[in-house]
Amino acid sequence: MGGSSWNVPGAAPSLFIVGGAPLLHPESQVFEGMLAGWRDQQLARNLSKDTIADRLLAVRRFQRFTNEWPWTWRPTDVEEYTGHLRSDGRERSHSTIRGYHGHVRLFLEYVADPRYEWTAVSERLFGNHPAQVFFEWNTAVHAAEYEGRPGRRALTKAELQRFFDYADDQVAAARTSGRKGWLPAMRDATAMKATYAWGLRRREVIKLDLADFGHNPHAPEFGEFGVVYVRWGKASKGSTPKRRSVLTVFPWSVKVIEQWLGSYRAVFDTAAKSDALWPSERSPRLDMGALGDRFASYRDALGLPQELTLHCLRHSYVTHLIEAGYDPLFVQQQVGHSYASTTALYTSVSSDFRTRTLRKVLDGTIGRAISTATGEGPR
Repeated sequence: MGGSSWNVPGAAPSLFIVGGAPLLHPESQVFEGMLAGWRDQQLARNLSKDTIADRLLAVRRFQRFTNEWPWTWRPTDVEEYTGHLRSDGRERSHSTIRGYHGHVRLFLEYVADPRYEWTAVSERLFGNHPAQVFFEWNTAVHAAEYEGRPGRRALTKAELQRFFDYADDQVAAARTSGRKGWLPAMRDATAMKATYAWGLRRREVIKLDLADFGHNPHAPEFGEFGVVYVRWGKASKGSTPKRRSVLTVFPWSVKVIEQWLGSYRAVFDTAAKSDALWPSERSPRLDMGALGDRFASYRDALGLPQELTLHCLRHSYVTHLIEAGYDPLFVQQQVGHSYASTTALYTSVSSDFRTRTLRKVLDGTIGRAISTATGEGPR
């Protein structure tokens, strides 16, 4: 076959192009070859392994549902699959369904591209070839900037205080009763406070090391905890994690970290094995899901809405800084958003703050009107 593209990452291997030993299960073997090729193509683009794994899983789910192969998929399969997703008893957000659609769409863009030669393989073996079946008219579209669940929001200051008080109470109760769980409860309470205090994402706070705190010469009152160096920020497509520095704004947060480092972290047997800020009982670093699970259990115990997640502490940080009068650009840089519009989506400014702002404007307007009417104001 002329013009072979076997040197292209993800191209069909020669086994499928020129033949060789007969395939025992050609449909499943070609499908697995397609997935392996797509994986290699994405690895060549430097996409993260987690992203690739999620995409491959989405394609496998779609194939299992249709019980067909990519070269026989039809637009009606997309519609039936979407109907199944929306009626199987599990509540899925608009963005989740759009993500499923997007993953399989990308796979079909890959296998339908003649440069990878999977179309030629399918034609030779099955008399048909893959084609795109995901279109604007049968898939979820990205119609709004924010597609998260409407109930997800920042915690009010009263809710936040209740939450942290409850977390502290769980530590005290476990320690008083002599239960072993008091130390992990102390770690998680401190980590959740740090999540809020510096507006961090879950991965950012879990990946913190001892060396990630530093001195801010413009705020010497915070000592060696005046800045947090985030090294595992959210990456752009195909890039390494973004780095940023987050300045300390809450004096109480310094005391929380000093107490953790001075009295509790070293009690973990695994603490000496790594520089992780949050060691685990069995490994050098706390698991990614454990902190979210702890947040959910405390949230449910307090009767807070189930839509609130650990990430809402980051929303709360943004909201409370804006309410306190911090410049929006400062807040944007603190949380590492590329665009101000993203920070605005995180902001759930309370009705009290808006009422005070409105009252201030109205009082100023009324005051100027009175001054003008009495001749006391500028003419």
